[in-house]
Amino acid sequence: MKVSLKTGKQLIGTSFILPWLLGFAVFTVFPLGYSIFLSFQQVRITPKGIVTDYVGFDNFSYAFTVDALFTQELLTYLEELFISVPIILVFSLIIGLLLNQNIKFRGLFRTIFFLPVIITSGPVIEELMAQGVTAIPSIEEYAIFNVILNNSESYFNSTIIYLMDNLIFILWFSGVQILIFLAALQKIDRQIYEAAKIDGASSWECFWKVTLPSLSPIIIINVIYTVVTYSIFALNPVVNHIQSNMFQINTGFGYASALSWIYFGVIALVLLIVVGLLTLRTNKKYS
Repeated sequence: MKVSLKTGKQLIGTSFILPWLLGFAVFTVFPLGYSIFLSFQQVRITPKGIVTDYVGFDNFSYAFTVDALFTQELLTYLEELFISVPIILVFSLIIGLLLNQNIKFRGLFRTIFFLPVIITSGPVIEELMAQGVTAIPSIEEYAIFNVILNNSESYFNSTIIYLMDNLIFILWFSGVQILIFLAALQKIDRQIYEAAKIDGASSWECFWKVTLPSLSPIIIINVIYTVVTYSIFALNPVVNHIQSNMFQINTGFGYASALSWIYFGVIALVLLIVVGLLTLRTNKKYS
């Protein structure tokens, strides 16, 4: 059969991506579809196999009306997320700006800041947290810490305590974001800074008028990456709660699947709101 050159190239390209498409369909699309099916079922594992009974939206209603622990952990997750993500982004941007300078051993510093990305697996972090390595040691003994706690509202107190207990742990999530910011900073044309300097702009004004606007798309990318990474981390209490319900008699895979899709919906909603606000502000600022 004779085929045109264009069709031949399309067939060749399709043959190269076909293994990935098959793997994606078998190992991603099918499990996702099956988890949606299970979320509406009561699942029992018997010697004869998996037995399902349709229960409609009972699993979803059970999560919000009966399972108080899930809603509490979900609210705690949202609170920690909105505290941690800005800190991670600000820290990543500061380190990226520093590493973008002409300093000695710049490659070594990049490696040091990226190293936690390699070791931040669940068991490693859990052991480090058990040893108190992820918190600032003896922070409660400092006088300024006690002053803040004794003269602040309860919500502010809990926020300060969370930051002090998890500051190093939070900063460990910054490795990839630092490299993304650094790559974006190196792409900014230096002539723009030279023109701004000629017009009398200070370094601070150059940051706000040149650097930050140029990084707006990268900030959105880092927000998405940070939210997703923080949400699927192995020690996330919501993830642990979902996993703990998988093999319980009164809940099982059906309820765990429903919790997973609820959690996915919350993450998607957070990303939609945050990214939408950032995009709207960027478009409004430069329109």
